[in-house]
Amino acid sequence: MDIALEFCDTYFFDYVFAKTFPAPLLPYSFDGASNSTIAGLKAASPWQYKPATSFMYFTPRNVAHMSELNRDNIYRQALSLFLIMWFAGGALYFIVSTLSYIFVFDKTTFKHPKFLKNQVRQEIKQASNTLPIMSLLTMPFFLAEVRGYSKLYDDLGNEPFKHYNYLQFPFFILFTDMFIYFIHRGLHHPLIYKTFHKPHHKWIIPTPYAAIAFHPVDGWAQSLPYHVFPFIFPLQKIAYLALFFVQVWTVFIHDGEYVANSPILNGAACHTMHHLYFNYNYGQYTTLWDRLGGSYRKPNEELFRRESKMSQKEWERQCKEMEQRVKAVEGEDDRSYGPSETVKKSI
Repeated sequence: MDIALEFCDTYFFDYVFAKTFPAPLLPYSFDGASNSTIAGLKAASPWQYKPATSFMYFTPRNVAHMSELNRDNIYRQALSLFLIMWFAGGALYFIVSTLSYIFVFDKTTFKHPKFLKNQVRQEIKQASNTLPIMSLLTMPFFLAEVRGYSKLYDDLGNEPFKHYNYLQFPFFILFTDMFIYFIHRGLHHPLIYKTFHKPHHKWIIPTPYAAIAFHPVDGWAQSLPYHVFPFIFPLQKIAYLALFFVQVWTVFIHDGEYVANSPILNGAACHTMHHLYFNYNYGQYTTLWDRLGGSYRKPNEELFRRESKMSQKEWERQCKEMEQRVKAVEGEDDRSYGPSETVKKSI
C-alpha cells in the first residue's frame, strides 16, 4: 500500500496537508516559494524521499516539504490510508458492479418472487454505509505495512526461494480461500449470524451491488486473510497491488450469470445456492474447503440454461425450500419483497 500512498501523496495529499497544516513561520506561497525557503524546508525536514518501489517513481514536488505533517507522520499516514481505502474501494465497487449490472446481470431476475422491493437501492445504501467503517477497521493493517512491519518485498531478487515470485499468486489464493471459508462458516453460527451476517443474507437473489452490501464487521472479518497474509509470508509489492483486484471476484459471484459449471470453481451458481439455502458453499474461490467440510452443494443443472433458470417452475422450487431454510435459520421472514409480492408474500 506504500506505492498507492506515495502516488496519492504526490498528486493530492501533499497539497491538502500543506494547505491545512502548513509548516510554521515560513513565508511562502504555493505559486512562488523561494528557492532558499524550499531548500531550508528540505534541510530541516526529518523526512527524505525514498521511492516505495524501484519499478516506478512519483517524484515529489516542492509542496511535499511545505506541511508541518510530513509524509512519515503516523497520523497523516493513518488518515490518508483511510481515505484511500474508502474512496478507491468505493470507486472500484461502483465501477465493477455497475459494469456487471449493465452488461452481465439478467434483468429478468427482477421478476423473481424473492427479489426485494427497491433491492438495488437498498444494496447500494448498505454498501455505502459499510465502506467508511470497514475502511477504518482495515486501515491499521495498511498502516503497519507502510511503516515496515510486514514481509512485503520490492526487488524480485529477494524472493525467499526460486520461483516464489510466481508461486506467491496461487499460494495467496489458496491461503485466503481457506481462511475465508472458516470465517464465513463461523459467521453463520447462531450466536452471531443475526447481528453480523444476516444483513448480507437479506439478499436472497442478489445483484452485483450486493457484493459488499453487508455489515461492516462481516466485511472486515472476511477480508482479514488478505491483510494478514503479508505479515506471515513474503509477498512482492506489485503482486500485492495486483492481487487486491481479486476483490472483483466478489462482484462476479453475485452477478447471477452462471457460466462456471465447474466442480472446482466457486462461481456465481455456487454462491447463489448459498444465498438461497444459507448453509452451503461458504468458499470464496474454490469448492475445496466446502467439500472437505461437508458443506458443498452442487448447483442445479437448471441454473445453467436460461430458459429453465428463469422458469416459474424453478422459481417455485427455489422458494419452497428457501422458505423452509429461512424459518429454520432466522425464524419469521422479515424481508419485504417486490411488487409481485405485494398481495401474496410467498408463492
